[in-house]
Amino acid sequence: MMRGEGLVLAGIALIFIGFLLVFIGTLLSATGETEVEGGGVIMIGPIPIVFGTGRGVTIAMILAVVLMVLWIIGALLLRRG
Repeated sequence: MMRGEGLVLAGIALIFIGFLLVFIGTLLSATGETEVEGGGVIMIGPIPIVFGTGRGVTIAMILAVVLMVLWIIGALLLRRG
């Protein structure tokens, strides 16, 4: 396997898993009464944009800050080396 092939396959697998989860969520919400909450995180470089409703947004903000810090640390380490 070439270097990038594994990452490409992992990316394609994650996309399919995401579609599958959305499909399963749609089926589950159609079967009964459920409370709908949604949100997401968009990372533009090291800057996170968090949106949504519910408790999950707080978790997403914490995760976004952690990812931002990791990105900055990684960029600084690569710049040194």
